Amino acid sequence: MGFDKWKQMVFPRRVLVGHRVLSQLGDLVEGLKFEPRATIVADTTTKRIAGDDAARLLKAAGHAAKFCLIQGPTMASVRAVKKAAKASRASYLIGAGGGSVIDVAKLAAYELDVPYISLPTSAAHDGIASANASIKETEGNVSKTAKAPEAIVADTHLIAQAPYRMLAAGCGDVLANLVAVKDWELAATLKGEEFSSLAAALSRTSAELVLREAHAIRPGLEEAVWVVVKSLITSGVAMSVAGTSRPASGSEHLFSHMLDRLAPGVAMHGEQCGVGTIMMMRLHRGNWQEIRDTLRTVGAPTTAKEMRHKPGTILSALQGAHTIRRDRYTILGETGLTREAAKSLARETGVF
Repeated sequence: MGFDKWKQMVFPRRVLVGHRVLSQLGDLVEGLKFEPRATIVADTTTKRIAGDDAARLLKAAGHAAKFCLIQGPTMASVRAVKKAAKASRASYLIGAGGGSVIDVAKLAAYELDVPYISLPTSAAHDGIASANASIKETEGNVSKTAKAPEAIVADTHLIAQAPYRMLAAGCGDVLANLVAVKDWELAATLKGEEFSSLAAALSRTSAELVLREAHAIRPGLEEAVWVVVKSLITSGVAMSVAGTSRPASGSEHLFSHMLDRLAPGVAMHGEQCGVGTIMMMRLHRGNWQEIRDTLRTVGAPTTAKEMRHKPGTILSALQGAHTIRRDRYTILGETGLTREAAKSLARETGVF
């Protein structure tokens, strides 16, 4: 039999990162040859921060732009965007906001089969560059296949205006890649899951940049945004190469998703992933202390108390994390941790 393996990798066509690059939006859409009708997805805050400027720049480039304001990453929001885009015959979408806004835009774009531009106003997680959307449903956040951005416009001056907590959370989401790749390697060895060494290398590279530059990531520095955004975009590219979120989502993400079910809205996704990475790296017998120290350096939480989660919630999340995605084998195995094992892990790593 001849060789018949194949795969599809979808990458952004244009990536603009740096100081005041939003000003280049008009030239960007002209270069992409989009039909001149856009729907800008935003919330009331991000419309003011970035959406209004985006609409002005599009108008100057001869593009009509209408807004669809949403209130959260729900399927109701996705339906509202689709309705608004169809009504205005939009040929492309722009997600102008944080992770929730961009997740809604990318899923709506996927279901409409139109391109979208990622215009982040914060750098709290790697959703700004990935083709996966986290949408709230009755059982908690659910990861859905969406559309990779046609272009990314990451204005570091703009993102630097967001609360620093978001940038620190972004560091936690990137550092999670170190555990995610180990989980992926484990699944390849024990379960025969397909593994991409190139995607894994890109994933590790994004995390290693944060490890190396942690001392430069602090409040008030646009250069800090530059480092974190580059890491997040590289992480998104790793997922595009793999065709799956595997390079950036493992047991630490399962832990975070379970926390969201047990105690929604208490801590940010990247904060929970960061603390989960500390513990899961310990299970992998890796250098969990380096993860903890890096998170401390950038000002991200490393304990249950700092996340404002109760110890009992942490234990329940550790015990139940393996049930979130039964198809995704990780260091937690198929049966998860006992309560005593979870308690020992959290205490040993200083989570409580």
